[in-house]
Amino acid sequence: MTKRIGIVICNYNKKDMALECIEHILAQTYTDYALYVVDNASTDGSADAIRTAYDGKLTLLRNSENLGGSGGFNTGLRWAHGKGHPYLMCVDNDAMLDKDAVGELLHFLEEHGECGMAASKVYHLEEPEYVQNYGQRIDFEHFCTEVDDLNRLEDGSMPEYVYVDSVPACSLLVRRETVDRIGFLPEENFLYWDDTEWCLRCNRAGMKVASVGASKAYHAMGAKKEDVNTFPTYYAWRNWITFFIKYTPDERLVDMAMQFLSSVYEVQFVGWYNDVYRKADTVMGAYDDALHQVTGKAREGRIFEIDLPGQHYEDFFAQYSSVCIAKNGFYELAGHIRKLADRYGGTKTTVTLIASADGEDASDIGQADKTGSIAFLYLCRGFLHERIPDISIPSGHTALFWDVDDCIVPFTDQPGLQQDFIRGRELFIFSQLPMFLRQTRLIRSEL
Repeated sequence: MTKRIGIVICNYNKKDMALECIEHILAQTYTDYALYVVDNASTDGSADAIRTAYDGKLTLLRNSENLGGSGGFNTGLRWAHGKGHPYLMCVDNDAMLDKDAVGELLHFLEEHGECGMAASKVYHLEEPEYVQNYGQRIDFEHFCTEVDDLNRLEDGSMPEYVYVDSVPACSLLVRRETVDRIGFLPEENFLYWDDTEWCLRCNRAGMKVASVGASKAYHAMGAKKEDVNTFPTYYAWRNWITFFIKYTPDERLVDMAMQFLSSVYEVQFVGWYNDVYRKADTVMGAYDDALHQVTGKAREGRIFEIDLPGQHYEDFFAQYSSVCIAKNGFYELAGHIRKLADRYGGTKTTVTLIASADGEDASDIGQADKTGSIAFLYLCRGFLHERIPDISIPSGHTALFWDVDDCIVPFTDQPGLQQDFIRGRELFIFSQLPMFLRQTRLIRSEL
């Protein structure tokens, strides 16, 4: 007898997490499901470990090559669809489901016929009291997606469910008839933005997309971090640009083009300033491929080993014996700088933290130790868009911005750099805008 739900896990080189993910599926209180695990040609022994541990408890499907997240999931979804399951489910290999997660999603869809797909409320695996995703808005004003409750402490006050523009596919249940109407995940994405586009198709077909609070999943973060190479950067940028080229309303096309051109140029400017070029090269490649409808797996010359501004770090910590950090809520960045101080400054560099809570300013920065060669760091998202704070700096010492791109910029240099950035951006947009709009209209005419 056909099980009610076909659950698909897609795995690539996360053996230990995949095994833990499977354990959470097998521990579900709802049991009328069949489990399919797709291994995307892993090289870490994942497939053999899964087969050895769970032979007879699941169906293992092995792709001969890495087909990306969308292609990997579709291998399992097509198989499960062929088995006749009334519901299909996607689960990321680094998502750990609460024991009632699957049953609560099924209950919700059975009670809400207007809904085509429903996702778990997602919490940070590393910080399980904080929300990672409870539905997303697709913002056609700023050409991005927004998660309203990102990093919000769970206090029980959020609604039982929300209808949204999109949800992540890390724990997502979809009706069979929804797939029959809108198709499987858009496989041309390879990675990233595929779930956003799938949800958009669902909503545009007249079926709602929901995030369900009673269904809980705990998801690892950091998949898009450039730890080794620019692999995540390429797919995030290419598919981001492609999505808004395809779906932006006609009257917003010029604004969309100018927004992306400004963003692409900013990456180039930051790369130039830090004397690191591989991320900038990858983003230009992603931009070029988006405009010329290059999809699927990245071709040669698009993904590079990361280069870090190591010489900048060495020069900085060789210059200052003491570093005073105004965190301004950028806790991870502050921790990153402390590690750099240990590596490049050693015992000769002391680090002091001030303004330790969100919302505090750096007005007390002048109270720090005034002896030795001191750098006062004001942490920010991007120095190009920051205003110089009104703080008192002891004479003879230096105040600098340190932003999330590791740009280290003295306050005194920032105005000139901002002017250089603005002039260069205007020229870049002027030179690129006609081509961007021409290619955009060509792509849209062929949809």
